[in-house]
Amino acid sequence: MKKHLIPLSLLAAALPSLAVEGMWMPQQLPQIAKALKAEGLKIAPEQLAKLTEYPMGAVISLGGCTASFVSAEGLVVTNHHCAYGSIQYNSKPERDLLKNGFLAQSFSEELPAAPGSRIFVTESITDVTDKILDKAAQAATGAARLKAMEANEKAILAACETGPYRCRVASLYGASQYQLFKQLEIRDVRLVYAPPMGVGKFGGDTDNWMWPRHTGDFSYYRAYVGPDGKPADFSPNNKPYQPKHHLKLATGKLDEGDFVMVAGYPGMTNRMRLAPEVAFAFESAQPSRIRMSGESIATIEAATAGRKDAQIAMASTLAGLNNVWKNLSGQQKSFEDSPEIMERKNREFAGLKDWVQADAGRRAQFGDAIATVEKLLAERQAVQKREALLAGTSPRLLAAARQMYKLARQHQLPDAERESGYQLRDELRIRQGLQTIDRRYDEATDKALVTHFMLQYLAQSPDTLNKPFLAALGLEPGMNEGAIKARLDALYAGTLLAKSAERTAWLTKSAADFQASDDSFIKAAVALAADDDARELRDKEMAGLIQPAYATTMKAVIAWHASKGEVVYPDANGTLRITFGKITGRNPGADGTNWTAFTTLRGVLAKATGEGEFDAPAAQIAAIKSYQLDRYGMKSLNSVPVNFLSTLDTTGGNSGSPVLNAKGELVGLLFDGTLDSVIDSWDFNPKMSRSICLDARYMQWQMKVVDHADRLLKEMGAE
Repeated sequence: MKKHLIPLSLLAAALPSLAVEGMWMPQQLPQIAKALKAEGLKIAPEQLAKLTEYPMGAVISLGGCTASFVSAEGLVVTNHHCAYGSIQYNSKPERDLLKNGFLAQSFSEELPAAPGSRIFVTESITDVTDKILDKAAQAATGAARLKAMEANEKAILAACETGPYRCRVASLYGASQYQLFKQLEIRDVRLVYAPPMGVGKFGGDTDNWMWPRHTGDFSYYRAYVGPDGKPADFSPNNKPYQPKHHLKLATGKLDEGDFVMVAGYPGMTNRMRLAPEVAFAFESAQPSRIRMSGESIATIEAATAGRKDAQIAMASTLAGLNNVWKNLSGQQKSFEDSPEIMERKNREFAGLKDWVQADAGRRAQFGDAIATVEKLLAERQAVQKREALLAGTSPRLLAAARQMYKLARQHQLPDAERESGYQLRDELRIRQGLQTIDRRYDEATDKALVTHFMLQYLAQSPDTLNKPFLAALGLEPGMNEGAIKARLDALYAGTLLAKSAERTAWLTKSAADFQASDDSFIKAAVALAADDDARELRDKEMAGLIQPAYATTMKAVIAWHASKGEVVYPDANGTLRITFGKITGRNPGADGTNWTAFTTLRGVLAKATGEGEFDAPAAQIAAIKSYQLDRYGMKSLNSVPVNFLSTLDTTGGNSGSPVLNAKGELVGLLFDGTLDSVIDSWDFNPKMSRSICLDARYMQWQMKVVDHADRLLKEMGAE
C-alpha cells in the first residue's frame, strides 16, 4: 500500500535525481503540478489534463496497447508487437510479412488490420459513482447487487453511446469509485508499415524484458473513416481520418538525465491489493499460470514443428504466451528473492487494521468490512484454485460454440436485459473475434494443447472435477492419454465449426436450432449451458458480496494514508494515465554490470547472427557497416541511439505509448521493462524500476536509410 502514493513533501519539491512514482489520472495532475515543474516539464501541467488538446488529444488506445496520431492524415505509430496480430493475420507462407516486413507505397496498398482492430480516441471522463451505486444497488446484496449495478451501467452506456462513440465504465480504488470514458471508435484500421521481424522483434524472447536491448519495436497503422468523415466499417471508398491533434517529432537533443513522460493506457497493476491477495497470487495463482503457459509454449512449438502454415497461424498466440510466461516468471523470482515484500504487505495490512481499531468511529465505519473481505477472499480463492486447470481443457471451437449459443439465448431478451458482453453493442466484436479463427487456428495444435491439459485435469481427485463438463465431452476421471486422444478425435471430426461460413451461419440461428444440432461441439455447448450459467451465477454472487466490503476497505486505506499526508493514485485499469521520469541507466544492473542509458547500432552488429531471433536484415547490416547515420546520429555515442532506459512508471498496456520530452514532442515509444522490475505491477521499487524505450531517432533511421519509407517520413514532417 505505501508504494502506491506520493508524499506531500515531494509534491512541494520533487527531487530531480529521483523518479516520481505514479500512474496519474489526468485530473490529478494539478495536485502534482509542482513536482512536474521541478522534474523539468516545460508545458503547463494543467495542459496535460485537457484530453482534447495537444498533446493528450493525439494519444489513443488500441484496446490493449497504446498508440498515437503522428500526422494530419490519421497515421498511427505503435509497437511492432502491438501490431503483430495484424501482421500475422495478413501473412501467408508465400507472403510472410512477419519475416520480411511490409511497407505500403500508397494509400491504396494499405492492408485491413486483423478483424476487430479498433482505434479509440478519448474525448471525456466523467465520475458516475453515484449513478452506479445508487440507492437500489446499495440496498441489494450478492448477485442482486451486481445485477443492479450492471443495469445502471448499461443505462449509462446506452445514453453515452450515441453516434460513433464507444463508452466504458471503469472502476477505481477497489470498486469504490467509477468513471465513464467516452471514446470515438474508429473501426476501419489498416496496416501501413512494419519492419521485418529481425528489426521489430530483434532478440525475440531471449532479449524480452532484458537489457541491453536493440529492438526496433514499432509499426504503423492508419485510421480510416467514411466519406462523410464518420467512423465506418472497411470500404474502399473510406478516407483517412483527420485527427484534431497529432504529435510532433522532436528535433532537439535528447540525452541522459533529460525529463520524459508517457501518456497511455496501462493495463493493470496490483499495488493496492491486500496482503491475503498478494499471498494467494504468488503462492498459488501465478505459479499455476507460469507452469501452464510454459507447457503451452512447448506443446505449440512441438505441434507446429516443420509446418510453416501452422507456425504462422499460431505465431500471435505463441508470442503472447511467451510474453506472459517471461513476465510472470520475472515477477515470481523477484518476489521469492525479496521476502521483505510479503513481510511489508503483512505489516501494512496489520497497520491498517490497528489504525481502524484505534478509534470507535473508524471501527464502526470500516471494521466489519475488513473482516468480511478477508473471509470472502479466502472462499473465492479456494474456488479459483480448484478450477485452475479447467480453462485449459476447452477446445477452441467448443469455446466458440459456447459463446454463440449464449448469444442465441440472449437474443431472446430485450437488449437492455441482456448480459453485458452480449448486447447489440457487442455483436460486431463477437463476429470479428470468431472471424480471426480463420487465420489463428490449427486443429492439430489445438488438439495437442487440449490433450496435454486434459490428461492433467482428469488425473485430479474425481470429487474436484466438473461432472457436467466430463459428461458433455464423453470423458471420465483417470482416462489415459490414448483414450483422451480417441475421444477428442471423435469430437473434432464431428464438427464443421472450423469453417468460417459455418460459424457465421450459426450467429443468426435460434436457441432451438442449437438444441436440435448434431454438430459435436454445438451439442457439447448446449449440454454445458446449465453448468456455465450456474458457475457464472456463483461467481456473481461472490463478487456482489465482496464489492461493498472491498470498496469500504479501500476507503479505509485511502483515509489511512491521508491521515499521514499522502496522496494515493489508483491502480492501473486500462484507463488513461500519465507518468514522468528521467532517462537514466542503472548501476549496477540486474546482471551486475553497469547499465548505460542508451544502446547503439554497434550492439545490433554484435548480436546479429544471421539466424533465429537475431536475424537482422541484410540491408540493415549493410547500412550499419557503411556508417550511414544520416542526421540521426548522437555525437556522444558516435552512433544512432537504438533504445534507452528511463525511470518511467509503466506496465502492460503502456506498450506503444508515446514517450514525450519536456515540451510534449515525440522522442520514442515505450515497449518494455526490465525483468527484475516487472514486480512493479505489485510493488514499486524506484531504485530498480526501469522502462525500456525505442528511440525515435532509430525508428526514423530505419525508415529512411534502410526501408526507404520516405512517404511516411514526409507525412510526419520529418523530411
